[in-house]
Amino acid sequence: MDGYFGAERTGSLGCCGWFIVILVGLFTVCLFPFTIWFCLKIVQEYERAVIFRLGRITDRRAKGPGIFFILPCTDSFIKVDLRTVSFDIPPQEILTKDSVTVSVDGVVYFRVNDPIASVANVSNADFATRLLAQTTLRNVLGTKNLAEVLSDREGIAHSMQSNLDEATDNWGIKVERVEIKDVKLPHQLQRAMAAEAEAAREARAKVIAAEGEMNASRALKEASLVIAESPSALQLRYLQTLNTIAAEKNSTIIFPLPMDLISPFIRK
Repeated sequence: MDGYFGAERTGSLGCCGWFIVILVGLFTVCLFPFTIWFCLKIVQEYERAVIFRLGRITDRRAKGPGIFFILPCTDSFIKVDLRTVSFDIPPQEILTKDSVTVSVDGVVYFRVNDPIASVANVSNADFATRLLAQTTLRNVLGTKNLAEVLSDREGIAHSMQSNLDEATDNWGIKVERVEIKDVKLPHQLQRAMAAEAEAAREARAKVIAAEGEMNASRALKEASLVIAESPSALQLRYLQTLNTIAAEKNSTIIFPLPMDLISPFIRK
């Protein structure tokens, strides 16, 4: 690219071209008080001017910022904005690798890195970058399954940025950042995923409850063994229970009776 444009920029205007330039220069000097308003141009700090003289780029780099002069009739210039530009990628209906249709949109940040290339290599660098971003989004997400699209947004954005930056390098465009804004799933798939997540939560809850019951039964077994070794422990436990009931200002008192005492009455 640099070699091609270097040849174009340093090419000779030819005898006829130099004759026209000299003639216009003399005409400009002769009518200096009036032609100064046509020759003096100003570009802002964030702008650059690409000057064409008889259809050829006059210099290896763009002019600006500040004041510069052009020759009337033979020179023309195009202003190029160097500020970072952002645009939204319209929602794209994409078929993922596992045959799921999703709608994905994003945002791209880019700026003009080479003003001359952005003017000479592409007719509309901004519009071309927007179209390329849409196709790149579809191509990158087409190689991912649904789980990767939902969980690996940062990796997808980095892959898109690399592809866009490489493709727009000849256009003088630098892609600074790409972000995936939203991933929209079909309503039926959303309900199915919600039901699956709810079933998984219920299964985990049942497992946790079963583990709690098992731990509680083991603790009760150990407590019964301790009480069986020491009969006085049962009496102490009974007194502790009465103390707990009394602390709640409850008038109900429970007297536990051993099953050995009431079993003869049950048989009769």
